[in-house]
Amino acid sequence: MNEAALLGKTVTYPKSYCPEILVKVPRRLNREIYGIDKPETLFCGYDSWHAYEASFITANGLPVSGVLKIVYPASSQFLVESKSLKLYLGSMNMTPFGNTPREGITLFTERIRQDLNRLLETRTEICFHHEAPAACPFDFDGYEILENRPETEQAHFNIYQEHPAYLTENSRESDEELKAGSHLLKSNCKITTQPDWGSIYIRMKAHRLPDKLSLLKYIVSIRNENHFHEEICEMVFKRLTDAYQPEILSVACLYTRRGGIDICPVRANQPQYLPHYLPRTETLTARTFRQ
Repeated sequence: MNEAALLGKTVTYPKSYCPEILVKVPRRLNREIYGIDKPETLFCGYDSWHAYEASFITANGLPVSGVLKIVYPASSQFLVESKSLKLYLGSMNMTPFGNTPREGITLFTERIRQDLNRLLETRTEICFHHEAPAACPFDFDGYEILENRPETEQAHFNIYQEHPAYLTENSRESDEELKAGSHLLKSNCKITTQPDWGSIYIRMKAHRLPDKLSLLKYIVSIRNENHFHEEICEMVFKRLTDAYQPEILSVACLYTRRGGIDICPVRANQPQYLPHYLPRTETLTARTFRQ
């Protein structure tokens, strides 16, 4: 099946374990559009997923529910299509795993890991969170939220198709490191054009930096783009790389959950610039305003 086989279609939910419903999407299709022919030389990173409706039953019929955190590398050739993952996880809601919740969680997560490893041809990390943590760390403290700047109220926003020219408009020389974010990230599903909402966080150090209002205008210009979440993250990363040849660059797009699943792709030009907690499956991070 391709990515259009399930999205936008009325699909009967599987009543029992159904790994065949999983759909993989080649990353290269979108990368070719933006000239990302050697992604391994441009960025490293991962896609971090949170499935808030993960559940199964034990051998004696006791339901076990929690949050499933899934992380796999941006170096994989494929990504998993989100609706297929939702249907796949839903197919296990009435599937028995283990005699106790603890045993069941081990078996449940291992089954999912094996299925995703096979599908994506990569190594997938998975952790099932059975209880809410006492505290959740956050990777993006200290990032300035661009729409909160006073000049935005008087600015004009009138372009809603991705407009990379905004990035070099009013750019300036700087020795500072930019840490900026916005809760105004919006794009549309590549297949259904349904709106996808989220927050974006950008860390960058370069000889020249974008004017902050112009950077916000660029983020807003993505509003009517039709791409998967991972593709939006890589598009922004490539545009910033092309415009500034940064010494430091990381882009994180933390999307709002849809269908009980959120997707948080992150890309950086060096591993040390990746967020600390988001790739750790054993750690649930604090949600952003949009999540």
